[in-house]
Amino acid sequence: MDGKAYCSGSWSLTFYAKFGTGDRVRLPRRKVMNYSLSLHMRVVAVPLCGICLTGPFPGRQINSPCSETILSMDQKVPGTELADRMRRFRERMDRMQPDWEMAVFFGKINLYYLTGTIQDGMLIVPRDGPEEFWVRRSFARACIESDFPVIRQMASFRDAGKGIARVPETVHIETGIVPVGLWELFRKHFPVRAAGSLDAEVAMTRAKKSPYEIALLRRAGEIHRTVLEDDVPGILREGMSEAAFASAVYERMVSLGHQGIVRFGSFNTEIEVGQVAFGENSLYPTYFNGPGGCRGMGPAAPVLGDPERTLKRGDLVFIDNACMVGGYQTDKTMNYVFCGSIPREAEEMHDRCVALMEEMASMLVPGAVPSTIYASIMGSQDPGFLEHFMGHAEPKVRFLGHGVGLVVDEPPVIAMGFDEPLEEGMAIALEPKYAVPGLGLVGIENTYLVTCRGGESITGSHPGLIPVS
Repeated sequence: MDGKAYCSGSWSLTFYAKFGTGDRVRLPRRKVMNYSLSLHMRVVAVPLCGICLTGPFPGRQINSPCSETILSMDQKVPGTELADRMRRFRERMDRMQPDWEMAVFFGKINLYYLTGTIQDGMLIVPRDGPEEFWVRRSFARACIESDFPVIRQMASFRDAGKGIARVPETVHIETGIVPVGLWELFRKHFPVRAAGSLDAEVAMTRAKKSPYEIALLRRAGEIHRTVLEDDVPGILREGMSEAAFASAVYERMVSLGHQGIVRFGSFNTEIEVGQVAFGENSLYPTYFNGPGGCRGMGPAAPVLGDPERTLKRGDLVFIDNACMVGGYQTDKTMNYVFCGSIPREAEEMHDRCVALMEEMASMLVPGAVPSTIYASIMGSQDPGFLEHFMGHAEPKVRFLGHGVGLVVDEPPVIAMGFDEPLEEGMAIALEPKYAVPGLGLVGIENTYLVTCRGGESITGSHPGLIPVS
């Protein structure tokens, strides 16, 4: 079976052959190439021109249109980036779990972080051996998207079980997200007795962002700033529903590059656009672990926005949403005053929240301890203010900010119990908010990078309460 690639025009193409052992061979560049490769090789094209790729991949022939097989360079996680992530994860495991022997990943977020593709499979990381990414579906897509050194195809865990020489009695997994049924299915083919947790180790590895990741966060942040600070006032109109407003914001963000999904690490948490509310709806009770609320589409789908609540003159408009570029998300909250004004007391509470955000941002320096920041801010507030700070009623949220990245809710968290010092390159969303009964939620949120000069906002600087006439 031959693998053929054709490059039209005057551009040149670089091909790499990846062997089953993980070895990589660079093939000569040509304007037009026709190479015969063995069935044990896979081909990854670096897209410099229009190309059609036809196999070979182990066990199957791939016939895909050019548009489906070619990735732009900024869509593909560099192999050097993947290698550095794996190195840092291993180092943290060695430091925090010195007796670990094997780590196995099933969750798509961690799979993407460590392999560069979200495909159905598992990543096996032996302490004393090379990592292997076993893919059930789609193996072909994994080969196209990922520069991970060893990608193997499996029909089921049985195939992988036969291919792993030694399996320890205890395997470390993502205990926070792996279902019992999946674990038991894995154990049918892997003779393991116990599961250890790697959740904290991989989460803290992800917490420190590389220059590659920061560049993606900055792009997301600029889209976020543009839409919420510049575009939303032109979207709002009297009589539109929350759902229509949320849909219009979503459409605008996607048109600028938002990838259209909000991902959370918290179990059973889902959001479409974000929390969108007019007036008192931002105080509506919700399971979502945040200071704001949202009625949403109804009890079965408390997301997007209330289709029955329409925008009226004098409404406080609240939006708390995420923006994703290259899998990386920023988090931002902005509010608007539609055709009117709000009570002076509410403005004062809002201004106080903005001042608290700026104070916390100044503390986001390497070496600062999140729990210390939380205790300092909360300890300096009077009981009257705290009554409606970070929530309308009990239970109030017990944090002032949270890490963002591949999910919106990752470490570090500005809360008690988070005692590991901050590092340069961490990304944290700060969100001091205050509930005004009968009016709605005031306050603000921006995403910051930890730097030696304090937090750098990458989602804008507008103080909020934007007037809309």
